[in-house]
Amino acid sequence: MKILGVVTLVSPNGEYGGPLRVAVNQLRELSRRGHDVVLAGSARGYEGPPPSSIEGVRTRLFPARTALPGAGFAGLTSPGLLRSLYSHVREFDVVHVHAARDLVTLPAARLAQRAGVRTVLQTHGMIDESSHPLAGPLDAVLTRPALRDAAAVTYLTPEERRSLEVVGRGDAHLAHLINGVPAADDGDEDSAESRAGGGDDEVGGGEVLYLARLAPRKNPVMFAQVAAQLAAQFPHTRFRLVGPDEGMGAEVSRVAADAALGDRLRWEGPLAPELTLDRMRAASVYVLPSVDEPYPMSVLEAMSVGLPVVVTTSCGLAGLVAEHRAGAVVEPEAGALRAAIADLLADPVAAARAGQRGRDAVARTRSMTSVAEKLEDLYSSAS
Repeated sequence: MKILGVVTLVSPNGEYGGPLRVAVNQLRELSRRGHDVVLAGSARGYEGPPPSSIEGVRTRLFPARTALPGAGFAGLTSPGLLRSLYSHVREFDVVHVHAARDLVTLPAARLAQRAGVRTVLQTHGMIDESSHPLAGPLDAVLTRPALRDAAAVTYLTPEERRSLEVVGRGDAHLAHLINGVPAADDGDEDSAESRAGGGDDEVGGGEVLYLARLAPRKNPVMFAQVAAQLAAQFPHTRFRLVGPDEGMGAEVSRVAADAALGDRLRWEGPLAPELTLDRMRAASVYVLPSVDEPYPMSVLEAMSVGLPVVVTTSCGLAGLVAEHRAGAVVEPEAGALRAAIADLLADPVAAARAGQRGRDAVARTRSMTSVAEKLEDLYSSAS
Protein backbone atom coordinates (compact mmCIF):
# COMPACT_ATOMS: atom_id res chain seq x y z
CA MET A 1 0.00 0.00 0.00
CA LYS A 2 1.05 3.60 -0.58
CA ILE A 3 0.35 5.42 2.67
CA LEU A 4 0.56 9.16 3.35
CA GLY A 5 0.69 10.41 6.93
CA VAL A 6 -0.20 14.07 7.53
CA VAL A 7 0.78 16.09 10.62
CA THR A 8 0.29 19.74 11.50
CA LEU A 9 3.89 20.73 12.13
CA VAL A 10 7.45 19.43 11.96
CA SER A 11 10.25 21.45 13.55
CA PRO A 12 13.78 20.87 14.87
CA ASN A 13 12.59 21.84 18.36
CA GLY A 14 10.04 19.06 18.68
CA GLU A 15 7.38 21.60 19.62
CA TYR A 16 4.48 19.57 18.19
CA GLY A 17 5.34 16.68 20.48
CA GLY A 18 3.37 13.45 20.60
CA PRO A 19 1.39 13.43 17.33
CA LEU A 20 4.59 13.70 15.29
CA ARG A 21 6.25 10.92 17.31
CA VAL A 22 3.21 8.71 16.78
CA ALA A 23 3.15 9.37 13.04
CA VAL A 24 6.85 8.61 12.60
CA ASN A 25 6.64 5.43 14.69
CA GLN A 26 3.66 4.20 12.67
CA LEU A 27 5.20 4.94 9.30
CA ARG A 28 8.55 3.39 10.21
CA GLU A 29 6.84 0.14 11.23
CA LEU A 30 4.58 0.13 8.17
CA SER A 31 7.63 0.67 5.97
CA ARG A 32 9.36 -2.24 7.70
CA ARG A 33 6.33 -4.36 6.80
CA GLY A 34 6.73 -3.52 3.10
CA HIS A 35 4.46 -0.50 2.60
CA ASP A 36 5.48 2.63 0.67
CA VAL A 37 5.15 5.48 3.17
CA VAL A 38 5.53 9.28 3.15
CA LEU A 39 5.07 11.87 5.90
CA ALA A 40 3.67 15.28 4.90
CA GLY A 41 3.14 18.41 6.92
CA SER A 42 4.05 22.02 7.47
CA ALA A 43 7.52 22.93 8.76
CA ARG A 44 9.25 25.83 10.46
CA GLY A 45 12.41 26.56 12.41
CA TYR A 46 14.98 24.99 10.09
CA GLU A 47 17.96 27.08 9.05
CA GLY A 48 17.87 25.62 5.54
CA PRO A 49 15.36 23.40 3.73
CA PRO A 50 13.40 21.03 5.98
CA PRO A 51 14.61 17.42 6.06
CA SER A 52 13.73 15.04 3.24
CA SER A 53 13.45 12.20 5.74
CA ILE A 54 12.94 11.70 9.47
CA GLU A 55 14.29 8.53 11.04
CA GLY A 56 14.22 6.85 7.65
CA VAL A 57 10.70 8.02 6.72
CA ARG A 58 10.52 10.11 3.51
CA THR A 59 8.97 13.51 4.04
CA ARG A 60 7.22 16.17 1.99
CA LEU A 61 7.37 19.30 4.13
CA PHE A 62 6.20 22.79 3.22
CA PRO A 63 6.50 26.18 4.92
CA ALA A 64 4.11 26.81 7.80
CA ARG A 65 2.18 30.07 7.73
CA THR A 66 0.25 31.77 10.53
CA ALA A 67 -3.31 32.36 9.35
CA LEU A 68 -4.75 33.25 12.77
CA PRO A 69 -2.25 35.16 14.97
CA GLY A 70 -2.43 34.24 18.62
CA ALA A 71 -4.14 30.91 17.98
CA GLY A 72 -1.04 28.75 18.40
CA PHE A 73 -0.97 25.55 16.38
CA ALA A 74 -4.65 25.99 15.56
CA GLY A 75 -3.81 29.11 13.57
CA LEU A 76 -1.26 27.44 11.30
CA THR A 77 -1.79 26.66 7.65
CA SER A 78 0.40 25.64 4.72
CA PRO A 79 -0.67 26.66 1.22
CA GLY A 80 2.24 24.73 -0.30
CA LEU A 81 1.18 21.50 1.40
CA LEU A 82 -2.44 21.90 0.35
CA ARG A 83 -1.45 22.63 -3.25
CA SER A 84 0.74 19.53 -3.30
CA LEU A 85 -2.05 17.39 -1.89
CA TYR A 86 -4.49 18.71 -4.46
CA SER A 87 -2.11 17.59 -7.23
CA HIS A 88 -0.78 14.33 -5.79
CA VAL A 89 -3.18 12.87 -3.22
CA ARG A 90 -4.59 10.34 -5.69
CA GLU A 91 -1.16 8.71 -5.84
CA PHE A 92 -1.84 7.20 -2.41
CA ASP A 93 -4.08 4.34 -1.35
CA VAL A 94 -4.64 5.71 2.16
CA VAL A 95 -4.18 9.11 3.79
CA HIS A 96 -3.76 8.91 7.56
CA VAL A 97 -4.36 12.36 9.04
CA HIS A 98 -3.21 13.15 12.58
CA ALA A 99 -5.99 15.64 12.91
CA ALA A 100 -6.56 18.64 15.14
CA ARG A 101 -8.75 21.72 14.90
CA ASP A 102 -6.33 23.54 12.62
CA LEU A 103 -5.99 24.79 9.06
CA VAL A 104 -3.43 22.17 8.04
CA THR A 105 -4.85 18.76 8.87
CA LEU A 106 -8.57 19.40 8.45
CA PRO A 107 -8.24 20.89 4.94
CA ALA A 108 -5.83 18.04 4.10
CA ALA A 109 -8.43 15.49 5.18
CA ARG A 110 -11.15 17.18 3.12
CA LEU A 111 -8.92 17.30 0.02
CA ALA A 112 -8.25 13.57 0.31
CA GLN A 113 -11.90 12.76 0.91
CA ARG A 114 -13.11 14.85 -2.02
CA ALA A 115 -10.55 13.11 -4.20
CA GLY A 116 -12.05 9.76 -3.18
CA VAL A 117 -8.95 8.57 -1.33
CA ARG A 118 -9.47 6.37 1.71
CA THR A 119 -8.88 8.48 4.81
CA VAL A 120 -8.24 7.59 8.44
CA LEU A 121 -8.28 10.30 11.12
CA GLN A 122 -6.40 10.04 14.41
CA THR A 123 -7.14 12.94 16.73
CA HIS A 124 -4.86 12.34 19.75
CA GLY A 125 -7.45 13.86 22.07
CA MET A 126 -7.18 17.20 20.25
CA ILE A 127 -10.76 17.32 18.94
CA ASP A 128 -13.14 17.58 21.88
CA GLU A 129 -15.98 19.78 23.03
CA SER A 130 -14.91 23.40 22.95
CA SER A 131 -16.43 26.73 23.95
CA HIS A 132 -13.97 28.71 21.82
CA PRO A 133 -15.93 31.08 19.55
CA LEU A 134 -14.14 29.79 16.43
CA ALA A 135 -14.78 26.12 17.21
CA GLY A 136 -18.43 26.17 16.15
CA PRO A 137 -17.92 27.60 12.65
CA LEU A 138 -14.81 25.47 12.07
CA ASP A 139 -16.60 22.32 13.17
CA ALA A 140 -19.53 23.05 10.85
CA VAL A 141 -17.33 23.69 7.82
CA LEU A 142 -14.43 21.28 8.31
CA THR A 143 -14.34 19.16 11.49
CA ARG A 144 -17.69 17.36 11.29
CA PRO A 145 -17.50 16.70 7.53
CA ALA A 146 -13.95 15.32 7.96
CA LEU A 147 -15.07 13.05 10.79
CA ARG A 148 -18.17 11.94 8.88
CA ASP A 149 -16.39 11.09 5.64
CA ALA A 150 -13.38 9.32 7.16
CA ALA A 151 -13.36 5.57 6.73
CA ALA A 152 -12.27 5.37 10.37
CA VAL A 153 -11.66 7.82 13.21
CA THR A 154 -9.46 6.35 15.91
CA TYR A 155 -9.59 7.04 19.63
CA LEU A 156 -7.30 6.20 22.53
CA THR A 157 -9.52 6.46 25.60
CA PRO A 158 -13.22 6.23 26.48
CA GLU A 159 -13.16 9.98 27.14
CA GLU A 160 -11.86 10.67 23.64
CA ARG A 161 -14.50 8.38 22.13
CA ARG A 162 -17.24 10.27 23.96
CA SER A 163 -15.90 13.63 22.75
CA LEU A 164 -15.72 12.43 19.16
CA GLU A 165 -19.29 11.17 19.35
CA VAL A 166 -20.39 14.61 20.57
CA VAL A 167 -18.39 16.65 18.08
CA GLY A 168 -19.18 14.30 15.19
CA ARG A 169 -22.86 14.07 16.20
CA GLY A 170 -22.75 10.30 15.96
CA ASP A 171 -21.68 10.19 12.30
CA ALA A 172 -18.02 9.19 12.77
CA HIS A 173 -16.90 5.57 12.25
CA LEU A 174 -14.95 5.12 15.48
CA ALA A 175 -12.23 2.53 16.08
CA HIS A 176 -9.96 1.97 19.06
CA LEU A 177 -6.23 2.31 18.41
CA ILE A 178 -3.45 2.35 20.99
CA ASN A 179 -0.20 4.23 20.66
CA GLY A 180 2.96 2.16 20.70
CA VAL A 181 6.70 2.62 20.80
CA PRO A 182 9.46 0.78 18.93
CA ALA A 183 11.05 -2.16 20.67
CA ALA A 184 13.87 -1.18 23.00
CA ASP A 185 17.36 -2.26 22.00
CA ASP A 186 19.57 -4.64 23.97
CA GLY A 187 21.35 -1.72 25.61
CA ASP A 188 18.10 -0.62 27.26
CA GLU A 189 17.61 -4.07 28.74
CA ASP A 190 21.19 -4.18 29.98
CA SER A 191 20.78 -0.72 31.50
CA ALA A 192 17.58 -1.70 33.31
CA GLU A 193 19.21 -4.88 34.64
CA SER A 194 22.26 -2.93 35.76
CA ARG A 195 20.07 -0.45 37.68
CA ALA A 196 18.11 -3.30 39.24
CA GLY A 197 21.35 -4.88 40.42
CA GLY A 198 22.43 -1.66 42.09
CA GLY A 199 25.74 -1.28 40.23
CA ASP A 200 27.64 1.83 41.23
CA ASP A 201 24.52 3.89 41.85
CA GLU A 202 24.60 5.80 45.11
CA VAL A 203 21.48 6.82 46.97
CA GLY A 204 20.14 9.97 45.41
CA GLY A 205 22.51 9.91 42.46
CA GLY A 206 21.75 10.21 38.78
CA GLU A 207 19.31 12.52 37.06
CA VAL A 208 15.62 13.32 37.39
CA LEU A 209 14.26 14.36 33.99
CA TYR A 210 11.27 16.39 32.82
CA LEU A 211 11.09 16.18 29.01
CA ALA A 212 8.04 17.94 27.59
CA ARG A 213 6.86 21.33 26.40
CA LEU A 214 7.09 24.05 29.06
CA ALA A 215 3.35 24.68 28.94
CA PRO A 216 1.10 25.55 31.93
CA ARG A 217 -0.85 22.28 31.80
CA LYS A 218 2.35 20.25 32.09
CA ASN A 219 3.42 21.91 35.36
CA PRO A 220 7.13 22.51 34.65
CA VAL A 221 7.26 25.18 37.37
CA MET A 222 6.04 22.67 39.95
CA PHE A 223 8.78 20.28 38.82
CA ALA A 224 11.42 23.00 39.20
CA GLN A 225 10.13 24.00 42.64
CA VAL A 226 10.11 20.39 43.84
CA ALA A 227 13.61 19.87 42.45
CA ALA A 228 14.85 22.87 44.43
CA GLN A 229 13.29 21.43 47.59
CA LEU A 230 14.83 17.97 47.04
CA ALA A 231 18.31 19.23 46.23
CA ALA A 232 19.56 19.38 49.81
CA GLN A 233 18.21 15.92 50.64
CA PHE A 234 19.85 14.42 47.53
CA PRO A 235 23.06 16.39 46.96
CA HIS A 236 24.34 14.08 44.21
CA THR A 237 21.23 14.34 42.02
CA ARG A 238 20.82 16.49 38.91
CA PHE A 239 17.42 17.84 37.88
CA ARG A 240 16.84 18.68 34.22
CA LEU A 241 14.02 20.17 32.17
CA VAL A 242 14.14 19.60 28.40
CA GLY A 243 11.63 21.02 25.94
CA PRO A 244 10.49 24.11 24.05
CA ASP A 245 9.03 27.10 25.86
CA GLU A 246 5.26 27.48 25.68
CA GLY A 247 4.81 30.24 28.18
CA MET A 248 6.49 28.93 31.34
CA GLY A 249 10.17 29.22 30.44
CA ALA A 250 10.74 32.54 32.22
CA GLU A 251 9.17 31.30 35.45
CA VAL A 252 11.14 28.03 35.32
CA SER A 253 14.33 30.02 34.80
CA ARG A 254 13.46 32.28 37.75
CA VAL A 255 12.91 29.28 40.06
CA ALA A 256 16.23 27.76 38.95
CA ALA A 257 18.08 31.04 39.49
CA ASP A 258 16.56 31.56 42.95
CA ALA A 259 17.52 28.02 43.95
CA ALA A 260 21.18 28.83 43.14
CA LEU A 261 22.02 25.18 42.46
CA GLY A 262 24.21 25.89 39.46
CA ASP A 263 24.30 22.99 37.03
CA ARG A 264 22.25 20.73 39.31
CA LEU A 265 18.94 22.35 38.26
CA ARG A 266 18.81 23.50 34.68
CA TRP A 267 16.47 23.95 31.72
CA GLU A 268 18.32 22.70 28.64
CA GLY A 269 15.88 24.09 26.06
CA PRO A 270 14.27 22.23 23.15
CA LEU A 271 15.44 18.93 21.70
CA ALA A 272 14.97 17.42 18.23
CA PRO A 273 12.38 14.62 18.40
CA GLU A 274 14.74 11.96 17.05
CA LEU A 275 17.07 12.57 20.04
CA THR A 276 14.40 11.97 22.69
CA LEU A 277 15.20 8.34 23.49
CA ASP A 278 18.94 8.91 23.74
CA ARG A 279 18.34 11.83 26.10
CA MET A 280 16.09 9.67 28.27
CA ARG A 281 18.72 6.94 28.46
CA ALA A 282 20.99 9.39 30.30
CA ALA A 283 18.42 9.83 33.11
CA SER A 284 17.46 7.78 36.17
CA VAL A 285 13.84 8.90 36.75
CA TYR A 286 11.29 10.48 34.41
CA VAL A 287 8.68 12.89 35.77
CA LEU A 288 5.65 14.34 33.98
CA PRO A 289 3.44 16.28 36.44
CA SER A 290 0.93 17.42 33.81
CA VAL A 291 -2.83 17.31 34.32
CA ASP A 292 -5.46 15.88 31.97
CA GLU A 293 -2.78 14.42 29.69
CA PRO A 294 -4.66 11.99 27.42
CA TYR A 295 -1.84 9.64 26.39
CA PRO A 296 1.66 11.11 26.70
CA MET A 297 4.13 9.51 24.32
CA SER A 298 7.03 10.73 26.45
CA VAL A 299 5.88 8.48 29.30
CA LEU A 300 5.70 5.43 27.01
CA GLU A 301 9.14 6.27 25.62
CA ALA A 302 10.61 6.64 29.10
CA MET A 303 9.14 3.31 30.15
CA SER A 304 10.45 1.67 26.97
CA VAL A 305 14.05 2.47 27.93
CA GLY A 306 13.63 1.27 31.52
CA LEU A 307 13.05 4.51 33.42
CA PRO A 308 10.72 4.54 36.43
CA VAL A 309 8.10 7.24 35.81
CA VAL A 310 6.11 9.62 37.99
CA VAL A 311 2.75 10.79 36.58
CA THR A 312 -0.42 12.31 37.96
CA THR A 313 -3.78 10.67 38.51
CA SER A 314 -5.33 12.43 35.50
CA CYS A 315 -2.71 11.08 33.09
CA GLY A 316 -4.15 8.66 30.54
CA LEU A 317 -1.34 6.21 31.28
CA ALA A 318 -1.77 6.28 35.07
CA GLY A 319 -3.52 2.91 34.98
CA LEU A 320 -0.67 1.31 33.03
CA VAL A 321 1.93 2.71 35.44
CA ALA A 322 -0.01 1.61 38.51
CA GLU A 323 -0.91 -1.84 37.20
CA HIS A 324 2.69 -2.73 36.44
CA ARG A 325 4.23 -0.85 39.40
CA ALA A 326 6.37 1.07 36.93
CA GLY A 327 6.87 4.11 39.14
CA ALA A 328 4.36 6.31 40.95
CA VAL A 329 0.94 7.85 40.31
CA VAL A 330 0.28 10.94 42.44
CA GLU A 331 -2.13 13.81 42.87
CA PRO A 332 -1.01 16.89 40.89
CA GLU A 333 0.33 18.81 43.88
CA ALA A 334 3.86 19.55 45.00
CA GLY A 335 3.91 17.54 48.22
CA ALA A 336 2.83 14.30 46.57
CA LEU A 337 5.22 14.83 43.66
CA ARG A 338 8.12 15.54 46.02
CA ALA A 339 7.44 12.42 48.11
CA ALA A 340 7.24 10.14 45.04
CA ILE A 341 10.51 11.40 43.57
CA ALA A 342 12.21 11.15 46.97
CA ASP A 343 11.11 7.51 47.35
CA LEU A 344 12.62 6.59 44.00
CA LEU A 345 15.86 8.45 44.67
CA ALA A 346 16.22 6.94 48.15
CA ASP A 347 16.07 3.36 46.82
CA PRO A 348 17.77 3.14 43.40
CA VAL A 349 17.50 -0.66 43.31
CA ALA A 350 13.71 -0.55 43.76
CA ALA A 351 13.50 2.32 41.27
CA ALA A 352 15.43 0.36 38.67
CA ARG A 353 13.20 -2.67 39.17
CA ALA A 354 10.15 -0.43 38.64
CA GLY A 355 11.75 0.81 35.42
CA GLN A 356 12.36 -2.74 34.27
CA ARG A 357 8.73 -3.67 34.97
CA GLY A 358 7.64 -0.67 32.91
CA ARG A 359 9.93 -1.64 30.06
CA ASP A 360 8.56 -5.19 30.04
CA ALA A 361 4.96 -3.92 30.19
CA VAL A 362 5.45 -1.61 27.20
CA ALA A 363 7.09 -4.41 25.21
CA ARG A 364 4.11 -6.69 25.91
CA THR A 365 1.21 -4.28 25.58
CA ARG A 366 2.31 -1.29 23.44
CA SER A 367 4.37 -2.81 20.63
CA MET A 368 4.48 -1.19 17.20
CA THR A 369 3.81 -4.60 15.64
CA SER A 370 0.31 -4.71 17.16
CA VAL A 371 -0.31 -1.07 16.18
CA ALA A 372 0.72 -1.73 12.56
CA GLU A 373 -1.48 -4.83 12.34
CA LYS A 374 -4.47 -2.79 13.52
CA LEU A 375 -3.67 -0.04 11.01
CA GLU A 376 -3.44 -2.54 8.17
CA ASP A 377 -6.88 -3.84 9.12
CA LEU A 378 -8.28 -0.29 9.20
CA TYR A 379 -6.70 0.63 5.88
CA SER A 380 -7.87 -2.56 4.16
CA SER A 381 -11.43 -2.29 5.43
CA ALA A 382 -11.68 1.41 4.61
CA SER A 383 -14.08 2.15 1.81
